[in-house]
Amino acid sequence: MPELFNVLPPDEAREVLRSHVTPRLQRETVPTEESLGRVLAVEVTSREALPSFPRSTMDGYAVRARDTFGASEGLPALLTVIGEAPMGRAPAMRLGQGQAALCYTGGMTPEGADAVVMVEQTQEAGPGAIEVVRPVAPGENVVQPGEDIRAGEVVLPRGHRLRAQDIGGLMGLGVTQLEVTRRPRVAILSTGDEIVPPSTTPGPGRVRDVNSYTASAQVERAGGVALRCGIAPDDEEALLALAREALGAADALVISAGSSVSTRDMTAQVINRLGSPGVLVHGVSLRPGKPTVLAVCDGKPVIGLPGNPVSAMVVFELFVTPLIGWLAGETYPQEPRTVTARLTRNVASAPGREDWVPVRLVRENGEFCAEPLFGKSNLIFTLVRADGLVKVPLDKGGLYAGEMVEVRVW
Repeated sequence: MPELFNVLPPDEAREVLRSHVTPRLQRETVPTEESLGRVLAVEVTSREALPSFPRSTMDGYAVRARDTFGASEGLPALLTVIGEAPMGRAPAMRLGQGQAALCYTGGMTPEGADAVVMVEQTQEAGPGAIEVVRPVAPGENVVQPGEDIRAGEVVLPRGHRLRAQDIGGLMGLGVTQLEVTRRPRVAILSTGDEIVPPSTTPGPGRVRDVNSYTASAQVERAGGVALRCGIAPDDEEALLALAREALGAADALVISAGSSVSTRDMTAQVINRLGSPGVLVHGVSLRPGKPTVLAVCDGKPVIGLPGNPVSAMVVFELFVTPLIGWLAGETYPQEPRTVTARLTRNVASAPGREDWVPVRLVRENGEFCAEPLFGKSNLIFTLVRADGLVKVPLDKGGLYAGEMVEVRVW
């Protein structure tokens, strides 16, 4: 086992973990309407063109563009209106020279038309006639067949995490079912004689379980399935039995607490008994979260979170959230949402350590300002009051008030 607290930088530690994990992708078919946030197991190819017919993008008149060339308010082009292009079906007419047809946004343009003049750029010129006061170019205000997507074109690649607009586009193509990867199951196990369930009134020296529930919510938000597996006592054999059962039912295991150097903490020893190679990293140059354990046991990742709620949540965001995307087969992990803000107070740090500082976002003079929230890592409401985190890089000794920073928004 590596020496405890022979710490690695966070990026290096993440790569060590990833290099030992090969996703075991399983597929399932789901209705497209229920696929938000799922990862595609296969690429999706369009079976048809979209749109399948020429569509007007404006209310106006379908015309032959060449019949409007040179038109102006002083010398408008006079066109004969031969009918109306109905919504929801193909127009029966065909435009000839000097002719126009009334049409509406989203409707099919008649045969012979190659442009649409907006109604605002026309004026009535008597029964069945209009004057066009501005010329249009061929294709103007018309979406051509296949302009959005062509038949046979790859719409979305394998490994893509589905968004709201993807679902709308797929529905537009009639794709009502999708093959996606099964959501990774992440078992969550809390440890400690002092931990009691939230429904229990804690006695002296005891606290309610916080980390199981924040971690479960983070798993769901990252696209996984959370399996809360209870609270293990500070007994190595009992912890081993619960951890073994939890890992057997899941694709990954997160153990809360028991990752600091202490005679009471036995997480690393238990993890090494779960399978090989066991513990890969014990200690990351990170605050909060230095006593993080990263391991792989017989192909399944196991993460030991620090017990303090702030540390646990930060470590989860930095290590477990991207791991869930990797286990789901996501090709290009989603970048965390960030907001640029002006720091309101100095933030002290030490070179060689990556610090993550909770901040609250406020609007001042038309820009976001980030107010650091300094608190001990066992105070969960430090994060409840926070809107996100600001990173102090490894090579910096702190940040100064007035600096523009990137806030990683929850």
